[in-house]
Amino acid sequence: MREILTAGRYWKRKYGCRVYKIPVSVSGFTCPNIDGTVARGGCIYCENESFSPNLQKSPKRFYLNPKSEENPYIDVQLLQLRSQFDKTKNILLQKYGAKKFFVYFQSFTNTYAPLSTLKRLYLEALSFEDVAGLSIGTRTDSINEETLQFLKELNAKKEIWVEYGVQSVFDTTLERINRGHDAKNMFEWIKKTKEYGLKVCAHLIFGLPGESQEMMLESLKACVQMGVESLKIHPLYVVKNTLLANEYKRGKFKPISEEFYIDTLIKAMKIIPQNILIQRISAGISDDTLLAPHWCKQKQTQMKHIRDAFLKEGLRY
Repeated sequence: MREILTAGRYWKRKYGCRVYKIPVSVSGFTCPNIDGTVARGGCIYCENESFSPNLQKSPKRFYLNPKSEENPYIDVQLLQLRSQFDKTKNILLQKYGAKKFFVYFQSFTNTYAPLSTLKRLYLEALSFEDVAGLSIGTRTDSINEETLQFLKELNAKKEIWVEYGVQSVFDTTLERINRGHDAKNMFEWIKKTKEYGLKVCAHLIFGLPGESQEMMLESLKACVQMGVESLKIHPLYVVKNTLLANEYKRGKFKPISEEFYIDTLIKAMKIIPQNILIQRISAGISDDTLLAPHWCKQKQTQMKHIRDAFLKEGLRY
């Protein structure tokens, strides 16, 4: 029986205690694919509130970008950061006996702001008691070497992860989902990120429009070849108020089935080297914003089906 290296197992071995990620969603962040820098409308599946339970609306619709000359809401952002961290930390302490934490900057593109703002937020998060490091969700077209250099300096003292939304390495797919950049950009910046000594977690989506199982697994293999330290994999699901929702309602998109997703996931696990962390293998949303597929509505049931199928293949998650 092969035991898959989850983030929990990895951090338990490294720190000798239970370690949990605390997702935070700081208002004022957006995305170059939303503000018109590289595209408009965002990725076709993106309604960020669905993915980010802690997301708070930006005060007075204020949004940052790397060229912002000032940030009048930094104090508000710092308060949000502290409030969300404390609330979730207390729950994890009481429910799971957690001892250490990673602050996970989750919503939107968390390097898409002036370095001065990033420094204030990252340093504040690292100052919280029992924080072992940061995990920063972003895009490969929204990072630069100045930011990587700063993260390298932080990494000398705490563990820093950069989480990139890869989704697919096929340009036809990236164009189809309105990603706003090509695969070459991803290869270039993941390589640079690793050259700065930072750990990389790549996000992949199975079930993107027009993709075969072979294509999904090729994207996975490409991430492995790039030397990423961790992977997050989840099925594409449709939520309200997205471009994908419009396609689904018109019958132009058919969501991935649970059976096909699990079969692809099993094949993926057999490809992934045992030293790569698997931080996520499922996703869904339990409220009425989910349109399809319905099997993504109950995460516990979804995970049971995945675990049962894994065990039959000699895999323990």
